[in-house]
Amino acid sequence: MKYLPTIGIECHVQLCTKTKLFSEVDNDARGKEPNSCVSPIDYALPGMLPRLNGEAIRFAILAGRAMNCKINLHSRFDRKHYFYPDSPKGYQITQFYQPIIGAGYVELPSGTKIRIEHAHLEGDAGKLTHFDTYSLVDFNRVDTPLIEIVSMPDIHSAKDAHDYCKELWRLMCHAGVTYGDLYNGNMRFDVNISLAPEGSKELGTRAEVKNLNSFRSVERATSYEIKRQSKLLDQGKKVVQETRGWSDAEGKTTGQRSKEEAKDYRYMPEPDLPPINLSKEFVETESAKLPLMPSDYRSAFSDAVKPDTLEILLDYPQLMQKLGEIASPSHLGHTSLRSSVPRGFQGRSAKLMVLDGMASTISLISNLFTSVLLAEEKSAEYLNDLPSAKDLIELAEMNEKKELSSTATKEVFLKLFDPQMKGRGTKNIAKELGLIQENDLGALEKIVDVVLAKPETQKAQNDFKAGEEKVIGFLVGQVMKESHGKANPGAVQKILRDRLSK
Repeated sequence: MKYLPTIGIECHVQLCTKTKLFSEVDNDARGKEPNSCVSPIDYALPGMLPRLNGEAIRFAILAGRAMNCKINLHSRFDRKHYFYPDSPKGYQITQFYQPIIGAGYVELPSGTKIRIEHAHLEGDAGKLTHFDTYSLVDFNRVDTPLIEIVSMPDIHSAKDAHDYCKELWRLMCHAGVTYGDLYNGNMRFDVNISLAPEGSKELGTRAEVKNLNSFRSVERATSYEIKRQSKLLDQGKKVVQETRGWSDAEGKTTGQRSKEEAKDYRYMPEPDLPPINLSKEFVETESAKLPLMPSDYRSAFSDAVKPDTLEILLDYPQLMQKLGEIASPSHLGHTSLRSSVPRGFQGRSAKLMVLDGMASTISLISNLFTSVLLAEEKSAEYLNDLPSAKDLIELAEMNEKKELSSTATKEVFLKLFDPQMKGRGTKNIAKELGLIQENDLGALEKIVDVVLAKPETQKAQNDFKAGEEKVIGFLVGQVMKESHGKANPGAVQKILRDRLSK
C-alpha cells in the first residue's frame, strides 16, 4: 500500500531584542555563564509582574510581513501550564486564543507555497543538559522572546520540509528579527509527520519530532519517520501519537512522552498583561521598515547571478544588501531600492531594479563573494565589515578594462578587507601592489618585438609558423616575464599572432 506523508512544522524563532520579553535582562546569553541572565520576574516570584517588551511587538510585525501574513490589530497573552524542570514558573506566557500574526504563506525557491496558519509571541523555556545520571538546567533562556510559526500541513516530502525550514530561516535573518544562530538554538523546528493511504480524505496519526536545530536534521528525521511509520502500517500496527526525539549520531527517532493536547495545558487568559491593541497606521509604519526579502533578490538578480551562486549568497543578508547597493550606487545619483508601502494587510510589494550596465559588475562581485570571501578562514569576521560599494565597483571596472587580471582582481579584493588598506581606494591598492596590467598597445608592441628578437624564442616562432598552436603560450609567457607580469596577456597574444602571421 502506498502512503502519502503529511508534514506540518512549528518553528520557534528567538527574537534578537536587547532585553527579554517581560523583564529588563540581557537577552543575548551566548557565551555567558549559566543562570547569569535571569531576574525574579523570570522566576515569577511573588509580587514580580511582567512588563511587555515593545521591541518584540515590532519584530513580530516584521516577521509576519516577511511571511506575507496578516498582522492582527488585537491580540492577547495566555498562560499555558506545564511542569517541566526548565520552566521555573510552572507555566508559559504565550498567545493561544488571539495571536499577533495571522495567516500567510512562505514561497519556496521551487515556487511551492506553504501556508502559515498563524504565529504567536511567547516566552522561551530554559535549557536542560542531560548527563548519564543527572541533568542540569540553565535558566538564561527563560522568557527570551519567541515567535512560534505554525505551518499548515502542506508539506509532503522530506526535501520540501528541508527547503521550507531553510527559506523560513532566510526570511527571519533578512528581516533582521533574529541572530539566526542555529547552533545556539536561535531557531528550532518541531516536525509533525503523519501517513495516510493515498487517496484517503483523513490524515493519519501524527508523531512529533522535537527541537531539531539544523536543516539536515529536519530532512533526515522526516525521512526516518516516514520509513518507520510506513513499516508499522504495513505490519497492520498503529502509529502512536507521541513526542519523539532525534539522535543525529544514531540517525533515528525514539519515543519520549505521549503527545499533550490543548486541554492538558489548562489555558487561561494571562491576568498580569493587558491585551495588545495596535493601530493600522502603526502596523503600516513598522511594516514599511521590512528590508528586501530573498524573493526580491531572486527576481532582480536572476539574469546577473547564476542560480546556484545566488542561493549560496541568500544565506548571507549582508552580502545581498551589498549587492543591492552595487546594483544602483548612490554616488551615481540613482536608487534601485524601490519598495512600495504595504497595501493594507495583504503583503508587501518590493522590487530591486538593476541599473543598465551593472549586471556584469554584480556577476563578478557575486563570484568573488562566493569563491574568495566565503572560502576565507576569517569570512565570518569579514562579513561584518564589507568594502564600500564604490571600491567594489571600481574593482569590477578595472577587471573589465583588463587593468587587472583575474588573479590580481582576487588579490586586490582580499586587500580591501585589510584594516591597513581601509580608505585607500581600489586603484591605489592595485598600484601599491604593482598589479595593474599594461594595456598601452604601443608599449606592448615594443616589448613583444624585444622578445621576438631574442635567440631563445626563434624555435618557438618557427614552430608556430609551422602550425604548432600550443607554443603561443610559451611566447606569451616570455613577454609577461619581460614586462614583469604587467602586460595584458590577451593583448599580448593578439600582437604576437599579428607579428608571426606576416
